Amino acid sequence: MKVKLKFTRQSLCSALASILILSAMLFAAGCSEDIDPNEPSGFVQIKGSDTIVNAAQKIAEEFMKDYPHVFVAVTGGGSGVGIASLINKTCDIATASREMKPKEIEMAEQRGVFPKEFTVAYDGVAVIVSKDNPIDKLTIEDLHRIFTGKVTNWEEFGGKDLHIVTLSREVSSGTHMYFKEEVVQLGKKDNHDEFSPETLLLTSSQTIVEEVAANDAAIGYLGMGYVSDRTKALLVAKGDEFHPPDINNVISKAYPLSRGLYFYTNGEPNGVTKLFMDFALSPKGQQQFIETGFVPVKAEEKETMDEGTLNAQKD
Repeated sequence: MKVKLKFTRQSLCSALASILILSAMLFAAGCSEDIDPNEPSGFVQIKGSDTIVNAAQKIAEEFMKDYPHVFVAVTGGGSGVGIASLINKTCDIATASREMKPKEIEMAEQRGVFPKEFTVAYDGVAVIVSKDNPIDKLTIEDLHRIFTGKVTNWEEFGGKDLHIVTLSREVSSGTHMYFKEEVVQLGKKDNHDEFSPETLLLTSSQTIVEEVAANDAAIGYLGMGYVSDRTKALLVAKGDEFHPPDINNVISKAYPLSRGLYFYTNGEPNGVTKLFMDFALSPKGQQQFIETGFVPVKAEEKETMDEGTLNAQKD
């Protein structure tokens, strides 16, 4: 009797990631005899947000240059995936572009996990359209009407006669959850509006960039670290004042879709996990957030920041 095995792309990727992590652990174990006992050694597993996966990977690379006997594995999948992994004790650090929900914290505590939250950087969720789209600015209310399907043509806002194509991250994404709460539901807990059924759910921020760049009718949202000159980031207002998603507007929270980015550990971190957390919050670690387009957490200590200085550091 022949048995056919069916593998999905996701299952194959997960299996490959597991193999690579296991190989790294076995390699580290095999080399343990050569490690200076005074040097930190071990393994840190990080899972979660796709918004900050590039920043987390850059931090891990720089960290391993300083601590070559500590292996750090970083994978994405979405904030929900990272938080679930923390609850299930399958990662050391969960990365998230939203805060943990009370029900998630309750579930964690029932399993003996006590989430400790660290704000590691700040972000502005940018709303992007094609560079050929004449629209330059929209209010939160405008975005609400677009993403709920109440308005379906760009002519309503003075644009071209084109049916609006709305793009969103998938439901496991923290950015999806944030945008749903702040825009689709207008920040009201008693609002149960949902994304329009026509909204396309895409697997990554980069996929949203590619779709918007190629489609004059498309509109999507993503973390400011993914903003590029291939698309146009809209000015957004929650009231009368429109602001772009830039460093100073995120620091001052003048940009209405400003948010924190988070690392979660099980209680106070210790050992190599604490070593990594300390590094992520150090100037060297924070520089990696700057270089991937986000706002360093220390920036909040200043009322304003010289954006030219930050851009120079980024370049």
